Amino acid sequence: MASKTSIIKAVKGMNDVLPDQTGLWQQVEQLCQELFAQFSYRQIRTPIVESTSLFARSIGEDTDIVSKEMYTFADRNNDSLTLRPEGTASTVRAGIQNGLFYNQQQRLWYVGPMFRYERPQKGRYRQFHQIGVECYGWQEPDIEAEVLSMTQALFERLGLKNTQLHINSLGDQASRAAFRQALVDYLSQHQSSLDEDSQRRLNSNPLRILDSKNPTTQSILEGAPSILDYLNPQSQSRFERLQAYLTALGLEFTISPQLVRGLDYYNDTVFEWINTEFGAQSTVCGGGRYDGMVAQLGGQATPAFGFGMGLERLIQMLQEQSDNALSEPQAPDVFLVSLGSPGREIALTLQAQLVNAGCRVLCHMGEGSIKNQFKRADKSGASVALIVGDDEAQAETVGLKILRKQAAESTQEQQSIAYNQVVDVVTNLLKTL
Repeated sequence: MASKTSIIKAVKGMNDVLPDQTGLWQQVEQLCQELFAQFSYRQIRTPIVESTSLFARSIGEDTDIVSKEMYTFADRNNDSLTLRPEGTASTVRAGIQNGLFYNQQQRLWYVGPMFRYERPQKGRYRQFHQIGVECYGWQEPDIEAEVLSMTQALFERLGLKNTQLHINSLGDQASRAAFRQALVDYLSQHQSSLDEDSQRRLNSNPLRILDSKNPTTQSILEGAPSILDYLNPQSQSRFERLQAYLTALGLEFTISPQLVRGLDYYNDTVFEWINTEFGAQSTVCGGGRYDGMVAQLGGQATPAFGFGMGLERLIQMLQEQSDNALSEPQAPDVFLVSLGSPGREIALTLQAQLVNAGCRVLCHMGEGSIKNQFKRADKSGASVALIVGDDEAQAETVGLKILRKQAAESTQEQQSIAYNQVVDVVTNLLKTL
């Protein structure tokens, strides 16, 4: 007896986006693209696979991403390659390699899949999609205000509700080093009470302890020194100017001294957009300034600022805020009903003509009764049905029936129109429906 072939499933934490879901994805991506273009940002596309050293040097070898979460492998030349875990390092690498930063300023954005080996949970997967914005060549915080204003505009267009902006300053390298030492000195007094991860990070990456969700550790942190007390005058002035810009723009914000982000490359401004309706997965978007990365990766010193936003989590939030208008799939304008070989031939020709005229068209394929085809037409949500049978094909006419119209006019019967007038009649009719 032949054995049953086993079903191959998707890799754990890597999910399919099915046709019923892709409409929302496309609408979100399109809104992002349109808004970024309005702010004069241009798209950059980088490879999914990069040299492992790129992320070790940029993100930091002591971060959880590099030490625990990267998909790293040796290729046939025994070179160490990694599936990109985030988009900033790749954008910097591409900018250096292709001379985008030399005596230039760049407003860039990207979208694509990223990969991290971590425990899959709602809104967080091992393959996830990220939209990011990166700005290069601006030292002053006005560019930071522009990015935050643009992000607020994006949330408004998407219909995402109840997002709150949290900001902090990490200062320059000297300020951060002074705060790091003060934090280590304080936490060392409570080392035995810290959670296991925080104890491990105490010497390797102590600022990450500020992100701990452990209640005991959080209570210890209430008495910890504040990074804002260690800012030098230049960083303090920068942070105050950013606040002034945000206030002028009408953007509400909260200063959160424990906000440090999870990557080593940030300096001065860091930020997160939080939606408290979603508990532990409340961060919608986060980023900050990373002025040292371009030089660290071999380029000319270049100030930089940007953010990354996970699409899975954003779309989950939009879906759960259920009155969001983006959740409705776009119905076809026209459904083509056909009978017989001549009718199907004409229907295919009409489909091509109507699509060229800008209509969304769903054409029935194969055999099927008129009754069943009209059921499918009604279910599709189409506004108009066009009918081509043997009689219509012989008379060079097409039947037209309005499926969606104001209730008072919805009883309009099927009408017959000449084949060569279909495109004009339908396109004009759709403007009135």
